[in-house]
Amino acid sequence: MTAATTTPGDLDPVTFEVLKNAFVTAVDLMSEQIMRTCYSFVIYARDFSSALCDAGGNTVMQGSADIAVHVGTLHFQCKAVLEEFGDDIHPGDVFAVNDPYRGGTHFNDVSFIRPIFVGSEIIGYAQNKGHWADIGGTVPGSFDVNASEHFGEGLRITPIRVWRRGTMLHDVAQLLVSNTRSPYSSMGDLNAQAEATALCEREILRLVERYGKDTVVAAMAGVQDYVERIVRHRLTELPKGVWETVDYLDADPGHGEGLIPVVLKMTIDEDGIHYDLNGSAPVVSTFLNSGYGATFSALYAGTKTFFPEVPLNSGFYRVVQADIGPEGTVVNAGWPYAVTGFCSGSYEKLMNGIFEMWSSVMPERAMACAFNLEYLLVGGKDARTPDRPYFMWYDWMAGGWGGRSTKDGSGATAPVFGAGLAVQPVEGQERLSPVLTTEHRIVTDSGGPGRHRGGCGLEKGGVLTDCVGTVMSYCCDRARSITWSIEGGLPSVPHGVWLNKGTENERFLGSTFSGVAVGPGDSFTRPSAGGGGMGDPLTRDPAAVVEDVIDGYVSIERAAKDYGVVITEIDAELDRFEVDHPATAQLRAQIAAERTGWLDSDPHDIARRYRDRELDVLDLVRRYGVIVDWGTGELHENTTRQYRELLQRRSAAGW
Repeated sequence: MTAATTTPGDLDPVTFEVLKNAFVTAVDLMSEQIMRTCYSFVIYARDFSSALCDAGGNTVMQGSADIAVHVGTLHFQCKAVLEEFGDDIHPGDVFAVNDPYRGGTHFNDVSFIRPIFVGSEIIGYAQNKGHWADIGGTVPGSFDVNASEHFGEGLRITPIRVWRRGTMLHDVAQLLVSNTRSPYSSMGDLNAQAEATALCEREILRLVERYGKDTVVAAMAGVQDYVERIVRHRLTELPKGVWETVDYLDADPGHGEGLIPVVLKMTIDEDGIHYDLNGSAPVVSTFLNSGYGATFSALYAGTKTFFPEVPLNSGFYRVVQADIGPEGTVVNAGWPYAVTGFCSGSYEKLMNGIFEMWSSVMPERAMACAFNLEYLLVGGKDARTPDRPYFMWYDWMAGGWGGRSTKDGSGATAPVFGAGLAVQPVEGQERLSPVLTTEHRIVTDSGGPGRHRGGCGLEKGGVLTDCVGTVMSYCCDRARSITWSIEGGLPSVPHGVWLNKGTENERFLGSTFSGVAVGPGDSFTRPSAGGGGMGDPLTRDPAAVVEDVIDGYVSIERAAKDYGVVITEIDAELDRFEVDHPATAQLRAQIAAERTGWLDSDPHDIARRYRDRELDVLDLVRRYGVIVDWGTGELHENTTRQYRELLQRRSAAGW
């Protein structure tokens, strides 16, 4: 059936609603296809996203389970293909791109883009982006913290044609996958992603056959206008004004210790939402910088968190504008600066800073800082088989989100970077790699204390078995800029990896490192942080603290130190604990009288007491505001000064 010529204003409400949801279905079918046909374990764990774009490259719809980091980047990459190829785009063509300097995220995220033709006219593009486990570079997994330029990070794919008029260009495909450490898996992912776009194309053409080309094209424009209208209407109900905050990267390894600022300013007025990132630090000499596409992604995804009911497309982007500042900063790195670790670096700081500002705008949806995304990569030769193939044990952790305005934060949850990410099955990891998981558990006391506690993090440990030529790399942050609280709450715990913990060869490797040599018998463990606390922990209901102790979320010791709640164990096996109410009242009064003074303690003395084991990590980050090298106990003076300023603003100001 062919419909008459239609404009967006002519669409009847029923047809519009049917097509709006059909677009979501087309994109979700693409996602389900790739998950079932990909070769990479990383993509199978849902590190991918899909989108339908219109003929101009604008996003018509993203999927319902896409990861946040890809939000707001897919249209940039589609437009990059249009800019590169212009009129030289034909039915059956498929293009690939991963270029962070053309609106992408990082080199591992490879997009495939297929034009959708009706006759000789392009009406849209089907696209998906998947994280390849390796894209070349100096270390397995392609996450090299020592890279200051992209040349050490892997293959940069500017927009390139991989299928021409339905025929694969095998030489081009072979060139791409041959630059990875697992070309067989990469070729499988390449084919899976391209075929997924074909499925989306078929769905859109099915809609065209039923409703007519003009109606479908009108609906593509209409759904973008629809989203823009919803968001602008919501803004009329919100306060207007200016909000500012700052978050930090742990350090620039090329310039000594000291936190690196990521500055955010937000203005809400009659014209929309405006972000200003001027004032953020210059690029750092590691891979934690962000390109412009990833920065816009953080702004869009962070803002979208406070509009969960709104579909996601370019209509949303019209309302959110940003001045990200000149090239050469941690939020707008530009070529050739290294950007692969942006996800753990500037991106997470932008999202959490946006959470803090929007918590003031929408206090009913307030949330403290969430744990930082982290990747641990172990790669080398698998000696379990005679041919010793390359392996990449590529792992990310769940952790805790921040305490909220009316309830505790979510625990053991995917990172805000990618709320759709799945925790990888241990059995699958052990089958594919010579790494045995030894522990995977919730970490007691990892949730930031508050009236509403932050969600708890996890600890995961492993041991290497039959491997040769193996190295370990870690992409994270917040070993020093600890996951923070708001409105008087307390921070979580530092991130970081321990090698051979509890042995004479124990080493704290920190939260960013690359190429550390490891071998059979070496063990490792690392915690993910919990979320920051929301509100003064001395106001938390003692009964709730007892429940946390029963559940293993809070220890009896930290219940007293952080919450001022004195608990006596009656019978742990029967979950019988009792609050000493008089002692609790006395302890809370004592903490309230003394805690501001703790932040003025001599940091050198506090660091010495840590080295002498009089104080532990949580004493330092929650009571005294002192940051040290968690392995050696060496004081970081500049970082401590900055960290104390943050505690004064986010914690002490709420006491």
